[in-house]
Amino acid sequence: MKAPSSRSSRRMRGFEQAAIFVREPVRGVGEKRGFAVTRLLTHWSEIVGEDLARITRPVKIAYARDGMGATLTLLASGAQAPMVQMQLPRIREKVNACYGYNAVSRINVTQTAPSGFADPSTVAPAPAPPDPEVTRQATETTSGVQDPGLRSALEALCQNILSRPQRQKGK
Repeated sequence: MKAPSSRSSRRMRGFEQAAIFVREPVRGVGEKRGFAVTRLLTHWSEIVGEDLARITRPVKIAYARDGMGATLTLLASGAQAPMVQMQLPRIREKVNACYGYNAVSRINVTQTAPSGFADPSTVAPAPAPPDPEVTRQATETTSGVQDPGLRSALEALCQNILSRPQRQKGK
């Protein structure tokens, strides 16, 4: 009999589904936030419907100490939160159908910005402090204006014009 070669002793499965590689990391992250059933996170649009999935996102599930009924926390954009609030009984029913039993007894809706807290591109950088020379020029230019409100507005306009980058010819 031949000894098994190193090649034949290896598993020869070919390509595996990508879901196999991400299953455990997704499960670990979901369990940290209380999601025993990761399907609630991965198939949210199928569970609650496309309309609600567009304006809501499940964030965490907190279980009570006595183990009776969990609280699901949803993020919703500020303007849509009242609409979501009206549909909470239907959402609770659909979520519990996903679990297969009455796992969620309460749902909290947290209002957020439309793009969410985690998106760093939505946060505008702090404006740079104005150049003292530009401020001095703007104050000198508007010194003849008597009305303080108009003078303030003209100073701001003058600062914006003076601090604007110079355009190059031909562009």
